[in-house]
Parts: sequence; C-alpha cells; structure tokens
Amino acid sequence: MNIKYSLAAVALGLCSTNAYSAEFLLTDSSSSLDVGDWKVSSASLGYQSDTPFSIEKRSLKGGKQTGVDVLVINNGEMSITLVPTRGMGIYNVQMDGKRILGWTSPVKEIVNPAFIDLESRGGLGWLDGFNEMLVRCGYEWTGHPGVDDNGQLLSLHGRLQNTPASTVKVIIDDTPPHKITIQGEVSERTFKKAELVTMTEFQVTPGANSFSLHDSLTNKADYDDEYQIIYHSNFGRPILEKGAKVTAAAKEISPFNSYAKAGLKDWQTYLGPTKDYDEMVFNLKPIGDKQGNSLVVLHNKQGNQGVAVGYNVKQLPVLTLWKNTDTDQQGYVTGIEPGTSYAYNTKFQRPLGLVPTIKAGETKHFDVSYTVLRNKQEVKSSLAQIKNIQKGTELKQSMDLIVDLDKVQ
Repeated sequence: MNIKYSLAAVALGLCSTNAYSAEFLLTDSSSSLDVGDWKVSSASLGYQSDTPFSIEKRSLKGGKQTGVDVLVINNGEMSITLVPTRGMGIYNVQMDGKRILGWTSPVKEIVNPAFIDLESRGGLGWLDGFNEMLVRCGYEWTGHPGVDDNGQLLSLHGRLQNTPASTVKVIIDDTPPHKITIQGEVSERTFKKAELVTMTEFQVTPGANSFSLHDSLTNKADYDDEYQIIYHSNFGRPILEKGAKVTAAAKEISPFNSYAKAGLKDWQTYLGPTKDYDEMVFNLKPIGDKQGNSLVVLHNKQGNQGVAVGYNVKQLPVLTLWKNTDTDQQGYVTGIEPGTSYAYNTKFQRPLGLVPTIKAGETKHFDVSYTVLRNKQEVKSSLAQIKNIQKGTELKQSMDLIVDLDKVQ
C-alpha cells in the first residue's frame, strides 16, 4: 500500500519502510493547501541509497517571478527545475552546477502567469514568459496566433504553459532504485468552451542521465472537443554552437514558409550566433520503430555532448524543428518539437487532419523522454538508434509548402 503523508509528516520527513512509495501532497487547490517551502531527501527518508537525492520546493521572490513555485529535483547526476506555476514546465537541467539543457532568453525571470496577457501584441503575449527548456504548447489549441474559423482569436501556443497546477504531488518509490515521480494536474476550463484536464507526470531515477514525461489529457466535458499539443523542447549553449548538428528519424522534411526554403539544404547544421538571421522552421514527417518509438539527437560540433529526445509517432505524429540562431542576447536557441500539430494557426491545420478530436470522457496519453549525452560514445549510440529506426528509408526534402502563408495571409 502507498503511504500518504500529512502536513506534520511532510514537515518532519517521516516515512514508513513498509510502504511501496512515499507520497507528499504539496499543493491542492480544492482544499487550499500549499505546504510552502519544503524539502525531502534520501537521507531524511532513511533510504540507504547508492545515489543520494533530494527534492526541494521553494517560492521565488522579486519582479515578475514573485509567487512562482519551483521544484528542484537533484537525482545525484542532474539537477532539474520544474515550474508548477507555469504548467509544470521544465526551466533547465544542470550538471556539476552548470546548465546542460536549456537556453538563455531575454526573459530573465521565471514569469508568474499573473503578469502575462496572452492576447497582447496580437496574440503574442506568450513570449513575455518564454524561457524554459520544456514548454507544453496546447492543449485546447497551439500554433501561431490568429483568428479561427469561428472568429475567436487564438493566442500563440495555447494557455497551458501559463496555467498554474491545481495539484502537485511527489511520489518516491520505497524500494531501490527509488524512482521519483512528480505529478501535477493542470486544467483548462472555460464555461461553454472547454473542460480539458491534464495530469502531467515527470519521472527520473537517482543516478540516471535521462528523465521522462508521461502526460494524460482527459476531456471532462459531456461533448467531444478538439485538442492540440506540441512539446516545445528548447536547447541552447553548451550543446548549440557553430557546427552543431541535429539528426531525426524521418521520411520527409519541408520548409514551414517561403523564408525557410533558403535553409532547407543545410537544415541539419547550425550557424553560430548570427545577427538578422531571424528564425527558420521546418516541418518533418517522422517515422518510428515497430512500436512507433522515434528519436531526435542534437549534438555539438565535436560530437561529445548532446541530447536525445524520444517520443512515439502514434501519439505525436509530426515534428517541428525551430532554428533561432540569432545573437546570444536575443536568444540563441533551437527547438525540437514533437506534437500532434505543426506550428501553423489552427484554422490552417484542421484541413490537414492535424487538429484531432478527443471524445467526451476520453483520455489521451503522451510520452516524451530526454537523455543527456555526456560523451562521444553516448552520442554515437543514440545516432545508431536513429539509423536503426531509419532502416534505409530515405529522408526526402520537399520544397512544397504544407501551408502557403503568402497566399492565405
């Protein structure tokens, strides 16, 4: 049986060695519960772990980050910062005190959604808080801002990332290797519009160089609804640099718009910081193995440092590659973005079959993994996995635009 800790138990760090897991409820809007600043560790739980670990919750102060809760999970190999206040997104990942996954945005604070107007600048207000490694774009809608077929303004990339989690729970397996799970429920509920509830789940094992997301989206309404999701995964230095390379298991790649056509021939490699580069976006049709599992690898020029992003094409059938190799000050970053949809406005994707339906009471599942590649052997091994998935399938380059924005705008 699971053991659920009371506030007193949380404060004292008590545990039961007879339980399968230790559970800590940190936030619950239904009972107005918030434990405040909090910490638990393998030592406080009495675990004789080969790899000491800790989880700490704290509230940020000052500027637009006032009131933002973060969870810092140190698994002994990595330190990962989750942001329950911002849709359970991931701010960054550090190793040896230095960032390994994430990027440097002009947005310097982890911005409280209370300070963001999503519909400002014609629907681009989402950018006022954009600085995370992992952003969930969706679920009610995603993509570029614009007026939908029903006349509603859909702001950039939906609302979930700027929605605080209603519940946050920490679960730690009582037996080795003491897997750590962080659950956060994020709701998109609007009268007469949507009732979509996402149970986000983050998992990591002490000592591992990888972590994963396992999300469940449920339509709580009595009517069918549409949904979209893009797992906007963003990486800058130290992996991104001049000569860095991205490799994906895919059968076709095409430019997002006319501007990106010029970069199609060099889509796999990256420039150093380049003023006036602007962003280039590419649409990929990924492929998976027999189970649908696919992989994307980004590595530095030397091939001794990188990240592998895993996902399932049965859940997330398309892949967007965002190359924003602008100056360091403006945000030198690339996005690897598996999703149900590309980054076009919803009204352009509906005819393409990229705005799926979720039935009343139905639940959809999404699984995404991230592995920090720490040396040449790990990079080579991940690239070999992609080659195995590819199995001789030719990656075709197409100059045809899926949506010709020059004609529709």
